[in-house]
Amino acid sequence: MDDRSTLDELSAAVLAVNRHLSVREVLQTIVSAAQTLLGARYAALGVPDDQGGFAEFVVAGVSDEQREKIGPLPRQHGILAAMLTEAGPQRLADIRRDPRFGWWPAAHPVLKGFLGRQITDGRSVLGALFLANKIGGEFTDADERLLGVLAAHAAIALTNARLYEQSRELTLLEERQRVARELHDAVAQKLFSLRLTTEAATAWVRRDPARAETELQEIRWLAAQATEELGQIVAELRPRELVDTGLAETLRRRVALLDRVHDAAVSFSTTLAGRPAPAVEEAVLRIVEEALHNALRHANAGKVAVTLAGPPLTCVVADDGTGFDTAAADSASLGLASMRERARRLGGTLAVDSGQGGTVVTLTVPS
Repeated sequence: MDDRSTLDELSAAVLAVNRHLSVREVLQTIVSAAQTLLGARYAALGVPDDQGGFAEFVVAGVSDEQREKIGPLPRQHGILAAMLTEAGPQRLADIRRDPRFGWWPAAHPVLKGFLGRQITDGRSVLGALFLANKIGGEFTDADERLLGVLAAHAAIALTNARLYEQSRELTLLEERQRVARELHDAVAQKLFSLRLTTEAATAWVRRDPARAETELQEIRWLAAQATEELGQIVAELRPRELVDTGLAETLRRRVALLDRVHDAAVSFSTTLAGRPAPAVEEAVLRIVEEALHNALRHANAGKVAVTLAGPPLTCVVADDGTGFDTAAADSASLGLASMRERARRLGGTLAVDSGQGGTVVTLTVPS
């Protein structure tokens, strides 16, 4: 491979790594890019935990069936431990002849030529990236330099992904705390008063029916107030983007974001006329989000298309992925059950057609 081709492939690998916002996706993309770029049969990346093991261990070149036979995640020992404690690259002609080599499980592939190094942000070790069994030769000095460049970019992408996930978690935590405060300050106080008034009404039923009737009027008023305030809190939980721009534009923006951060091509088109009711918009958005999540996380899809039409409102999420057993999923998948329940509450229907050619989720809501 000439220098220009190597540079082009490195540039493509760096762009691929930095497209993702999920830590798991970043790890898998790093491993796949390293395996392809350096022509290795096997590649792996381990993220250490603080208990002598690995919080994450992503591999390329090993099938899921073989991984299951290999068994639990490895511990921090041998060459793996060396990469986590020694800053320089580790390049070995035959890993089995190194004095630090210990053993591997019977189902583990036989590794020979080895190249690995740390992924570090300059202060702490984020992981250990290694490759084995270079196809058509041995790892070279040029491979070491190439892996070093990729590891540096991987550190940036991994740090960004972690910061993104932490910011999302913080946002969700802040929102939960806000809702908890609202519930405590408003609804909980009303419910407490409601309970006390109910107890008072019970005490007056026989002794003074007129007084009891007055208390019951108070109960009716408190219940109405609690219902109204709870409704206001729930309404505030609707995505602000959905309130401001409507279902079609919100879906367009969500799909555009997913298209940027996933390898699959995600597209959106709409012929929807007008805006559905707020409750319908929110339910449809949640159903589409779940369908997209399933397609992008589990289906190994290359293309995912979202179409929105109406009235009557019809939304289709179609992918070209591996498909799944819909009968088994109906009894085991909380996500699918939630989608069906949301559709039912709207008085609509949710159809799921899945096979070798992919999966099509169709939501129909009557006008």
